Amino acid sequence: MGSIQYLKGIGPARAKSLARLDIFSIADLLHYYPRTYQDRRENPPNSGLNPPSLVIFKGRVLRAQTIPARSVLIFKAFLSDTQNRQIECTWFKKRSFRNFRFDPFAQLKKDFKINTEVWVIGRRENRNNFFDNKITVEEYYPVSDPQSAWHAGRLTPIYSLTEGLTHKQMRQYMQEALAGGQSEAEPDILPSFLADKRHFLGSTQALRAIHFPTSLAELENARARLAYEEFLLLATAWGIKRSQTKTIAKGYHYQIKKNLLSPFRKNLGFEFTGSQKKVINEIFADLQSPLPMNRLLQGDVGSGKTLVALSAMLLAAENGYQSVLMAPTEILAEQHYMTFQRILKKLKVPVAVLTSSTKTAERKKILAALADGSLTIIVGTHALIQDDVQFKNLKLAVIDEQHRFGVRQRGKLKEKTSRLDLLTMTATPIPRTLALVLYGDLAVSTLTELPPGRRPIFTQMADEPQACRIVAEEIQKGRQAYIVYPLIEESEKISAKAVSEEFEKLKKFFPQFQLAMLHGQMSRTEKENVMKDFAAHKTDILVATPVIEVGIDVPNATVMVIQNAERFGLASLHQLRGRVGRGQHESRCILVAQHQGSVSKERLRIICDTCDGFKIGEKDMQLRGPGEILGTRQSGELELKAGDLFKDRNILQWAIEDRDELLRQDPLLQNPQHAAFKKRLLELYQQNWHLIDLS
Repeated sequence: MGSIQYLKGIGPARAKSLARLDIFSIADLLHYYPRTYQDRRENPPNSGLNPPSLVIFKGRVLRAQTIPARSVLIFKAFLSDTQNRQIECTWFKKRSFRNFRFDPFAQLKKDFKINTEVWVIGRRENRNNFFDNKITVEEYYPVSDPQSAWHAGRLTPIYSLTEGLTHKQMRQYMQEALAGGQSEAEPDILPSFLADKRHFLGSTQALRAIHFPTSLAELENARARLAYEEFLLLATAWGIKRSQTKTIAKGYHYQIKKNLLSPFRKNLGFEFTGSQKKVINEIFADLQSPLPMNRLLQGDVGSGKTLVALSAMLLAAENGYQSVLMAPTEILAEQHYMTFQRILKKLKVPVAVLTSSTKTAERKKILAALADGSLTIIVGTHALIQDDVQFKNLKLAVIDEQHRFGVRQRGKLKEKTSRLDLLTMTATPIPRTLALVLYGDLAVSTLTELPPGRRPIFTQMADEPQACRIVAEEIQKGRQAYIVYPLIEESEKISAKAVSEEFEKLKKFFPQFQLAMLHGQMSRTEKENVMKDFAAHKTDILVATPVIEVGIDVPNATVMVIQNAERFGLASLHQLRGRVGRGQHESRCILVAQHQGSVSKERLRIICDTCDGFKIGEKDMQLRGPGEILGTRQSGELELKAGDLFKDRNILQWAIEDRDELLRQDPLLQNPQHAAFKKRLLELYQQNWHLIDLS
């Protein structure tokens, strides 16, 4: 299909606006599905599509007039609807003193002549009344205009827009593409035996119905067909990758020698949980397998993922192999390094940290030690995948907070050696069915227990004075507190409190206590000193940005205050809360919110109601979508436009079952009947999953 700018009514200027929505071709346009719909039929049923304040009616014009005011111009039209109710419709325009001869209501005066029939869409001025005869108009369409049939009197698509585009334009462009037979030019990619098995609409019919459905039933049938297609492509890509990965032997092996593992466990001073022991055994079995390990380790905040990963790294070390732990941020990498350094000091296992902030001289030493094999364990950020980083005998990689890394970045790390065992970790728990599709090439291990002695954290909403009183009370008992702000410095564009300015205010508010500040722009030495002082109880209150979201373990800290809590996602709120509740004392998390929308209110309600990370992870995906949560929206790994991984679990399950059936029949999709499906699969995923080989 051709460039979008050649579609009637678009041209170069509008094409630039559409490009901001990633619409470059007519095919892109057809697959840019509505974000929602409005029921603009006369007397629509209560389908839940329309907000209570929305008014949609067809009326006959009784009279119209312009009303001048000091700063605005007002146009009013009085219409009689099909139930003979008189409705007052209002438009507002700013008065232009530069061009006072220009009449902004010229078109309205033409369209709202007496006895003209018009479709009107607007909002009640009194939004508490079920029916209010005064509305502010958002859209209108003369009934005599043939194009009005695409905007009113039907189930009407509502698209996500960008500057320079209107809903009316988007519907017109979509109708132009459909009327031009562009949807018929697209091949139906679904293997025919699967389309027949599931009784889906054809591709052309589904595309028409997703944009301009004639009924709710047709809309749902179209969406189900398109969602299934997305799920099947995604599941098939992972299925092929997994089967091909399993055919490659790694060519090296591990023996459990216990010359490092036994003293490591003894030095910890506590027993692993039953869940940790089970997962360690699963990982060790993978490492001893002749095939490369590709395992996802998921566990709630504080469940002990880091110690599990370190156990695997020590197994690699006692077999003479190097291992790497890659973290998404410098602060997290440095926190892991400090933990490893403390634990491994007695074992005399060399460990270092490499980030973009590492000084040149130190970096040269680290690179040389990695190249000659004298450095056994390295912790770092994206700096580890730079071209000049070379290993002598790298065999194990651990990716922490894996959803913040794309497939290409993980692939870059694999290029550092001929074969690699890979363990990825996440604190964002993923439902099993979801994991089967998102990570089809991974085995999944889950830590289901928290270490003994962990206590539930009481979470509440509070205003700032109340939060400060709670902090003071806890410190007077000998405890410590965190106060977290979303920004380092105040922003003119964002109304949120900044840690640097608030720190000075807090020092005056708590003159009797010791305060310290921590943020990501400090040097590594500064951050280490601040964290060491807080751990040693030289500091009472740590005032920080979200850099403390992970990796800090101070059992004496019992209060977490999160300022501007409405600006944080559920996962971040849960991670921050997990910094307390690590000792024997009762702990609490205080949420201080400023401006709350409906979504942020729901997030805060959820975080107050439960400490269960699995429930929180699932709710977060429902609110924000899995692409955003798992970091795949930008990386291209997961782009679902029609499907919803939670609402459509039955369709997702169909796709997994049918993927297995398809690949049993045709493992490399060589059957000519599967050519269109194979072509689309490679277009979508080959650039991201370079292991897929369908040649």
